[in-house]
Amino acid sequence: MSTNSAADTHVGSGRDARVGGGFNPPKPTDRGGPDYGRFVEAVRTLQDHARAADAPDEVITQAADLIEKASALLAPFDADEWSSPSGRRMDLPNRGNILSPPVDLHVTEDGRVRGTARFRRYHLGRNGAAHGGAVAHLFDSLLGFTAFKLSGSKAQRTAFLHVDYRKIALIGAELQVDAVIDDIVDRKIFVSGRLLDGDQVLAEAHSLFVKLKPGQP
Repeated sequence: MSTNSAADTHVGSGRDARVGGGFNPPKPTDRGGPDYGRFVEAVRTLQDHARAADAPDEVITQAADLIEKASALLAPFDADEWSSPSGRRMDLPNRGNILSPPVDLHVTEDGRVRGTARFRRYHLGRNGAAHGGAVAHLFDSLLGFTAFKLSGSKAQRTAFLHVDYRKIALIGAELQVDAVIDDIVDRKIFVSGRLLDGDQVLAEAHSLFVKLKPGQP
């Protein structure tokens, strides 16, 4: 059982003891146990249902009561970003991070990052299409991962991200992603990528990531 608490770690204050000390190293952990992946998936599915539900008033009331109970159950164990397993469960998609759209990525023999992505009902914009902000979020995560994985840089921040939207990305469809480092100049890492549905390019992006100096937040 975790020994962290909201009182101990000041979760929600917007600051913590390590601000200014660089990134949280993605050290692997098994905290959360064998059901942490199920827990993450359950939260994602709940978000989907919350977006889709057109339920009777009494059902919404009952659901709100249950969600409040689940929040109360978890609240005593809030941990800061340096201790939480979210983002550090290397055995899970997105390392157990609930925030990012789900992806499954790998490095190819030709020095690229490829994989699959699936936008869920939670990411709906309109008319069955993923919200443009969700697509941009996907690219920020994808290109940031590419910058980190292919350059060997341990910490970098997004300096800019430009997205060109070509076609709508349907929620629920298994889509493909492809990214590569275009150039590295001193601390600057230039990265580009694509979101595809088969041979159709749905969106393209290019970005600049800047390597952090030691201790830079």
